[in-house]
Amino acid sequence: MSEMITVGEAIARTLEQYQVTTVYGVISIHNLPIADAIGRRAKIDFTPSRGEAGAVTMADAHSRFSGLGVALTSTGAGAGNAVGSMIEAMNACSPMLHITGQVEKAYLDMDAGFIHETADQLGFLRSSSKQAFRVHTPEQAVATLHKAIQVAQTAPCGPVSIEIPIDIQSAQVPLSLLSAPLSVPTLPAICSSQIEAIWDKLQHAQRPLLWVGGGALQAVEAVKRLANQGVAVISSTHGRGILSDDHPFSLRAFHNADSIETLMRECDLTLVAGSRLRSNETKTWSLPLPHPIIQIDINPLAANRNYLADLNITGDCKGLLNALADKIEQANRPVSSAWKQQIQQAVQLAEQQLRAQCGPYSELSDAVEQALPEHGIFVRDITVSGSLWGSRLLKATQPMHNIHSLAGAIGLGLAMAIGSAKANPNTAVIGLVGDGGLMLGVGELATMAQEQLPIVLIIMNDQGYGVMRGIQEKYFSGRQYYNELLTPSFSQLAQSMGITALTVDKPSEFQPILHQAVALKRPVVVEVLMNHIGKMNFSGPPQKKLF
Repeated sequence: MSEMITVGEAIARTLEQYQVTTVYGVISIHNLPIADAIGRRAKIDFTPSRGEAGAVTMADAHSRFSGLGVALTSTGAGAGNAVGSMIEAMNACSPMLHITGQVEKAYLDMDAGFIHETADQLGFLRSSSKQAFRVHTPEQAVATLHKAIQVAQTAPCGPVSIEIPIDIQSAQVPLSLLSAPLSVPTLPAICSSQIEAIWDKLQHAQRPLLWVGGGALQAVEAVKRLANQGVAVISSTHGRGILSDDHPFSLRAFHNADSIETLMRECDLTLVAGSRLRSNETKTWSLPLPHPIIQIDINPLAANRNYLADLNITGDCKGLLNALADKIEQANRPVSSAWKQQIQQAVQLAEQQLRAQCGPYSELSDAVEQALPEHGIFVRDITVSGSLWGSRLLKATQPMHNIHSLAGAIGLGLAMAIGSAKANPNTAVIGLVGDGGLMLGVGELATMAQEQLPIVLIIMNDQGYGVMRGIQEKYFSGRQYYNELLTPSFSQLAQSMGITALTVDKPSEFQPILHQAVALKRPVVVEVLMNHIGKMNFSGPPQKKLF
């Protein structure tokens, strides 16, 4: 007779089979059988977050590096706390698994007042996940978990939720029910007719533009080969570093710069690879893209989603772009030095314009760039600095080293920095948050301290919602309401948790203090007192009139 184990242990053993190294979560009476099994087996690190939103955001960031991040939350309100972070993971197409509990099966959907009960938990998980599953019997738990992980890792990836009633978690099942991991479906093979269809248009273009997004993160070498052949490359903020900002044909992420828009108007073809062409990067889809427009995406639903394309190709960006690089290299076309010079001049003008807008904070961007080691990771929250210099001025030379919220939500930066640090041991991480956003998840400072992660957290403290001030100034005749916030001394708060805290109140301190902080290789808070240094002029990305 087969040895009997709990479903909780079966879940832990199955996660081990997928080489899961860390589970982020908040323990609860509705997930303890799983947490207990993880603890007893001691093969997976459990990182206790201070809230479910933080746990899912940490797992989201972790998954962007490892290929699978796992979060464990409580039921009902606990699972509800995770929804905002699940929406972020959906926007980022993160291969993430969210495991949550449920009330005892006999009381499911009964509105009986069972503790942690909520109406239609599976419904709100479905609306915030790529797919959501419920385990109905103990014998079904492992198979359902395998399927959930496979769905999360199948391109286009996304977060998947699985809810397991508490009595099922505690139930005994035969050890023999454990089975081998499911493989991820292979990407569709590259079709020669697709390559010929793209090449038929590309070969006639003298000034082609390649717009790369997160769907092209695996196509680094292919994009570089195309750029070496004179293709101008601009990236979404999620695609930063696919082509190094130092490359002479990189337009970086300067979508909203006047000089770049002028240059783009001179292009005679746009190849979009794995990008949604998001509203904040296209002036709410009013940025003119040169025709013909060719769109490559693994998701067939991306076709013509925001711009009407002349040719839509469903396929893997890496394979297709490599095949196109083969074609253009074989054609052996001369690379125009005049076109190269135009690109570099446009980029220089865009950078000058952005530096002028950033004022003294351009020096902070330079200090971060100099202090962060070559393979260090920069993680930024949605804050004025993150949206202004962190997303564009700060150079990106490799992919996945400038991490941020794709959904545009504030408050995720600290948890993202924690997940990024856990996924990349012994790698320096600099996080950038605003005082307003940090307060949404300030408890995760304790997680950073407890885990002793080498994160330098820069807190831009302007005692309020700086982005909202700019928007109200521009769109509401300068009327200012509800954006002034009572702000603690973050330095004192950090010190109370044993975190080294440094304060900056003048630009000349940016560089020495950041170098000092990174060199410590432990949790450090750097609080920037913006009211001493000056405000930044930012009212959101250029767009159509909102109000």
